[in-house]
Amino acid sequence: MDWCHYRFRSRWDLDAPPAAVFAVLANGDDYPQWWPQVREVRRIDERSGAARFRSLIPYDLRLTVSEARQDPADGVLEIGFAGDLEGWARWTVLPRGTGTRALFEQEVVARKPLLRRLALPGRPVFRVNHALMMRSGLRGLRAYLAARPAGPAEAPSGPASGPSGGNTV
Repeated sequence: MDWCHYRFRSRWDLDAPPAAVFAVLANGDDYPQWWPQVREVRRIDERSGAARFRSLIPYDLRLTVSEARQDPADGVLEIGFAGDLEGWARWTVLPRGTGTRALFEQEVVARKPLLRRLALPGRPVFRVNHALMMRSGLRGLRAYLAARPAGPAEAPSGPASGPSGGNTV
C-alpha cells in the first residue's frame, strides 16, 4: 500500500437547482468567497490556475489546477492538479428532488515532503482534516447559494478548481 495515496468521496445535498450549483462549482475564481479553506486562487490562463489551501492542520498546500472536463449537459467538472498533491478531482452535479446532489471524488498522491514523511502516522489526521474541510465547504456553498438572487444560472468561467481543486489530504 502506498501510504501517500488517497481517495476521497463526498456527497453534498443542496437546495438549489443543478444549473446554479454547476455554475458556482465551475467558477474556480470564486471559491475563496464561499469555501474558507480555499485561501487563494490565481488564474494562469483560460484553463488553469494556481491555488492555495489550508484547513485545520497548520500547513498550506499549493497546487497548479488544470481543467480536464467541463460538461454542463452531463453535470461533470473535472480537474487535474500538480504541486503538493498530484492527481484529479471531479464534481458530478445531479438533480435530486427539487434540489441537487453534488458528488465529489478525488484521487491524489501527496508530494509535499512533510506529508510524505508523516504519511503513516499522520494518515488518520489527514483524513479527518479533509472531512472537516469538506464539511466547511458544504456549509459555505449552502450559504453562498442561499444569498444569490434567483434567476438564470450564470455562465461558468475559469478553471473548475475545487476542491480540490479545493481539498486537502
